[in-house]
Amino acid sequence: QVQLVESGGGLVQAGGSLRLSCAASGRRFNDYVMGWFRQPPGKEREFVAAISQENTMSYYAEAEKGRFTISRDNAKNMVYLQMNTLKPEDTAVYYCAADFRPWTIRKTRSEYEYWGQGTQVTVSS
Repeated sequence: QVQLVESGGGLVQAGGSLRLSCAASGRRFNDYVMGWFRQPPGKEREFVAAISQENTMSYYAEAEKGRFTISRDNAKNMVYLQMNTLKPEDTAVYYCAADFRPWTIRKTRSEYEYWGQGTQVTVSS
């Protein structure tokens, strides 16, 4: 089992940047595929990005390609989401997720076993 705690959210103006962090504890961190999801107000939770156990492969939702970068530091049990050129439509609660299976592209909520509590990101226009 793994516990996940997100941080780094906040209020930012459109065009700005934020870096979200997710601290993991529990089972060996580099056994897990890590993902970021977000849930905009009044909408379903949606996939943002995912990264493989050894930091060799990543995958992004189409809207985030080129603006967001997922990375991980297995020595620190951390995963990050660097978000650039933020837009008001990026406003959401952002969640970190983990799954203990070999890497494949997983874009749905049901494919991740463990979740953090989320961190709010608000982008003002």
